[in-house]
Amino acid sequence: MSGISAFAPHDILAAQLLPHVDGAGDGSHDLAHLQRVWKNAFAIDAEEGHPCAPEVLAAAILLHDCVVVEKSSPLRSQASRLAAEKAAGVLAGLGWDAARTEAVSHAVAAHSFSAAIPPRTPEARVLQDADRLDAIGMIGAARCFYTAGRMGSSLYDPADPRAEARPHDDRNFALDHFEVKLLKLASGFQTGAGARMAEIRQDRLRRFRDEFLEEVAPL
Repeated sequence: MSGISAFAPHDILAAQLLPHVDGAGDGSHDLAHLQRVWKNAFAIDAEEGHPCAPEVLAAAILLHDCVVVEKSSPLRSQASRLAAEKAAGVLAGLGWDAARTEAVSHAVAAHSFSAAIPPRTPEARVLQDADRLDAIGMIGAARCFYTAGRMGSSLYDPADPRAEARPHDDRNFALDHFEVKLLKLASGFQTGAGARMAEIRQDRLRRFRDEFLEEVAPL
């Protein structure tokens, strides 16, 4: 599989685990997403003083989206739990011991915003922060509009782009998702390093929203 070298020094582990990842044609949860989360996670871990078990963190990153559920699905809030169950089975099949398997499974289950599972371990906290970093900043804006396109949503409400006289509706208008979720993410980071990185990206996301609104403002 191309791109394995991006996961060095755990490229052998990546070669074992990536065939179990179901991208389901979703470009917001593809190999590039895993590579970005990998980069974020190990940068956070290094800045935090390396509290994580490297192989546990690596496996959790590689498998955190091994089950992809569409945003519009009623099972969306269960996606990380389903991924955690699958990850545990994959690692058990590779001979991982119960303690390390559970550590990966918990980190995978806790990474999701919608699951609302408090992260109990360093690996879970770092993975959650690393994944959320990919939901804000310029990448976050791109993923938001990409996902809206897959769901058949409009870019924004031309009659009321700021939602001044209506409730926010991110199922129908991509821009509304900034207020519903994306601009709230920076306040929930688990690590100091992740929070620092999030503030930088959050500023970019706000500027993007403000400049977008300036361009689409009604006459």
